[in-house]
Amino acid sequence: MNKKALLCSLAALPFMAFAQQSFTIKGQLGSISSPAKAYLLYSNEGERITDSATIENGTFTFSGTVNEPTSATLAIDPDGVGMSQLRDPDRTTLYLEDGTITLKADSLVAEAELGGTPLNVDQKKMNVRLDEVNAKRQQFLADYAAASDEQKQDPAFGEKMNARYELIQEERDEVLKQFIVENPNSLLSLEALIDYAGYAPEFSEVDPLLSALSPELQQHEKGLALRKTLDIAKTVAIGAVAPDFTQNDPDGKPVSLSSFRGQYVLIDFWASWCGPCRQENPNLVAAYHKFKDDNFTVFGVSLDRETGRDAWLKAIEDDKLEWTQVSDLKFWENEAAQLYGVRAIPQNFLIGPDGKIVDKNLRGEKLHTRLAELLK
Repeated sequence: MNKKALLCSLAALPFMAFAQQSFTIKGQLGSISSPAKAYLLYSNEGERITDSATIENGTFTFSGTVNEPTSATLAIDPDGVGMSQLRDPDRTTLYLEDGTITLKADSLVAEAELGGTPLNVDQKKMNVRLDEVNAKRQQFLADYAAASDEQKQDPAFGEKMNARYELIQEERDEVLKQFIVENPNSLLSLEALIDYAGYAPEFSEVDPLLSALSPELQQHEKGLALRKTLDIAKTVAIGAVAPDFTQNDPDGKPVSLSSFRGQYVLIDFWASWCGPCRQENPNLVAAYHKFKDDNFTVFGVSLDRETGRDAWLKAIEDDKLEWTQVSDLKFWENEAAQLYGVRAIPQNFLIGPDGKIVDKNLRGEKLHTRLAELLK
């Protein structure tokens, strides 16, 4: 079989595997009754759907069709106030697919036991594995909420909480990774892999996991989208030569990344409208002044809009950003951001004197520590 024919046959697999799905949800949630309601939120063929069902003696039912297995949110409105009035509802995630989906809980739907169909059996397994991590996350959020305003403004407290949160995320990622490896044929594994990859996937970590999934999942719409993201991630992986680009500075003068060859340069993707970027700027200014005499500089790339040019220039002045700044003022369509696969900011890439990417996403004290390792 030639390669073209093979590709055509693989591309057809998802459509054979995922025909229209007729689902029924049968829920049992303690003994609550009207005016309590359950809400089901999902998308089908690009349309956002919100369905509702009255809860009587703890039971409720939903039924419908979707064009393929679809992730959905089930939320509980115990007082019948309406979905728009719920701020932090009791909710859980399930999959709409062929068959009867069962959901049982004594009180909270977030703690419900799912079953009845293959993906919901998988979701049950995932939920059990994530219970401990989710408990740690809830405790983290509670501890942060209980902190005083004075504590929250203390950089040391912020660093400590960030480090704690990163450990929780690492534990969660390990659970997702294990599930993905053990369940290469489950659509839930593809969803988990997208979550694991995050907004800035590391090619060497994510590519082997995607390649180990079934051909059907790799050719699924979401699998193909992740592959496209990884193709970009490969070009900006640590050790790769940083793609060159040219944009104009505030005076309209074109500046190229390659003009910094021979120096360590931190490409900083930011914007005047980005709160976390502005919060990180003082740390970046401190690092710049600490290491600028050691063959280090910063190259700022703003994702501001054409209409935000004045705000961009004011932010440069207000935050005392003394290094070279450029932008094509195309917002998220910034060509340099597209080239580097930037889908969230702040984000940065540290380039070595030889033009290769040395590290990425260095913030807070990590930026100072890494620069000290390289430059001192």
